[in-house]
Amino acid sequence: MDFEKIQQLIQMFESSNTRELKIDDNNFHIYLTKNISKEPTHDIKFESNKTQQVSEVKENRKTITAPLVGTVYLASSPTSKPYVQVGSHIDKGDTVCVIEAMKLMTEIKSEVTGTIEKVNVENGELVEVGQPLFSVSGEKES
Repeated sequence: MDFEKIQQLIQMFESSNTRELKIDDNNFHIYLTKNISKEPTHDIKFESNKTQQVSEVKENRKTITAPLVGTVYLASSPTSKPYVQVGSHIDKGDTVCVIEAMKLMTEIKSEVTGTIEKVNVENGELVEVGQPLFSVSGEKES
């Protein structure tokens, strides 16, 4: 299977209601899942809707960090308003940004409720796993 067909397969999978897809065909193996696995695997695995790590900075202050390596987008398109900005109130589960990795867009959702105090990244910036994206103050994690 060529790379373009793999990309099309991933896009179709992302837009479907299917939670897992596994293809084993001679020398080609691919496993796609929308479920977060806590067990290590040696298969190629693409995950979406990952939740980011949240680390406590100080009382009532949290940091939303990148759960994967990729390019961060702070808005859904170049002409759209940012998902959040300094002063925005967010609830647990709200989309705060999107990270693109291997042409796959992953919505990053907040694990906390509070107010955005600081945006720690620029739109289009390459981010690493664990890199702080947003500083949030307010209610503690529920």
